Amino acid sequence: MSLRKSHELHQRRFSRNLGVGLTLAAFIVIIFGLTVVKVSGTDFSLATQEVQN
Repeated sequence: MSLRKSHELHQRRFSRNLGVGLTLAAFIVIIFGLTVVKVSGTDFSLATQEVQN
């Protein structure tokens, strides 16, 4: 098994992949956070008023 220095192309590709991965992770965290906030909202006063009519 030889230890060779990685090519400059691999370093650029890794940097790009890391950027895309971090962007995707941030998007997933934002969507998850919005979902948690929407599901855990306890303001159902409008819904109960509509049911009573």
